[in-house]
Amino acid sequence: MSERRSYEVVAGFMPLLDSAVLVVAKEKGFAATEGIDLTLVRETSWANIRDRMAVGHFQVAHMLAPMPIAANLGLAPLATKTIAPIALGLGGNAITVSNALWGRMCAQGAEAGLDPAVAGRALRGVITNQEGTREAALRFAVVHPFSGHNYELRYWLAACGIDPERDVEIVFVPPPLMADALASGSIDGYCVGEPWSTAATKASIGHIVTVKAALWRSSPEKVLGVAANWAEREPDALAALLRALCRSAQWCGATQNHRELAEILAARAVIDRTAEWMLHGLSGALDVGGGEIQQVQDFFVPFAKAATFPWKSHALWFYSQMVRWGQVAHTPENVAITRETYRPDVYRSALKPLGIALPAANAKVEGALVAPTPVGSAGASLMLGPDGFFDGALFDPDRLDAYIDAQKR
Repeated sequence: MSERRSYEVVAGFMPLLDSAVLVVAKEKGFAATEGIDLTLVRETSWANIRDRMAVGHFQVAHMLAPMPIAANLGLAPLATKTIAPIALGLGGNAITVSNALWGRMCAQGAEAGLDPAVAGRALRGVITNQEGTREAALRFAVVHPFSGHNYELRYWLAACGIDPERDVEIVFVPPPLMADALASGSIDGYCVGEPWSTAATKASIGHIVTVKAALWRSSPEKVLGVAANWAEREPDALAALLRALCRSAQWCGATQNHRELAEILAARAVIDRTAEWMLHGLSGALDVGGGEIQQVQDFFVPFAKAATFPWKSHALWFYSQMVRWGQVAHTPENVAITRETYRPDVYRSALKPLGIALPAANAKVEGALVAPTPVGSAGASLMLGPDGFFDGALFDPDRLDAYIDAQKR
């Protein structure tokens, strides 16, 4: 009997809670069990990950879910064709503002509870009061132009009557620098993945006003970006890596493993912050500011609810936002490129031997499930939802043109 081949894979990642599935695949031996010699390289910005993928330093990387789409649409100055054959979890982000802005929002009716509509109305009141004064526009930071953070911040603002293009300024800051930028007064608020909102509340410089899990429940955040030429050249290696990541996601999703997971992520080579910070995001018991703890259901979901499945409807929603905010033209060619970036076919082929739930469909109507709902799947039974947008909107990928036409800038 011939020995199973081993594969060397170098993966870039950012120091974030949602790097957990990739980090644990290495640290708990899931990659090694599948014959993958996985080397993890911590990076300082999403731009670095994009560029090092482009020049061949990484075969795969922890990526913002829209990044592979942007690469394939030619929107990045240096990028290589990239596929997304697996997601790395749902949720995990929060929107945090300075204590000064939070105080002004409270005067306009903001309250505890993380309700996006309530917080948005209060923020709109603050902005309205600034009109006609010499006060500078509020400045919010997101991590990258092609990020879920950018699109969910803009979606929230626009749905609450705030024009992201004129009423506020949006800038780009790497995740680990967000709290420092807030402390310095360079920005008034930011949208970022954990633990970098916790960093602000623990330092008593900020307040969490809402979370991704409230803006769009069960919504996508990071994916494994894979260099397409490597995927074509080494399909067996990719399949083995996907199996390792799936087992890792199952482990990360188990509550009894959260303390150990927090310690793994807290290590100097990963996030380099206290494990207690990680536990807030893993448990959903967020310190929103002033020591107040609020429990958020499904704040970060590594495995349940098909959290690792690369839904084409997720890709198309991100594309709709790229169009909405003038980053790309809406054409049939661009839609086709977007559809082919997320690869549920590769996911199913690799993971079928594991007997896990494999969704029967490649896309779904986003926002349609108001309660946990059993859906058709191969393998184990599968429960999805709730998955609603906070403003009650639906995104039907089969009605993409109408959705784009209906969006208001």
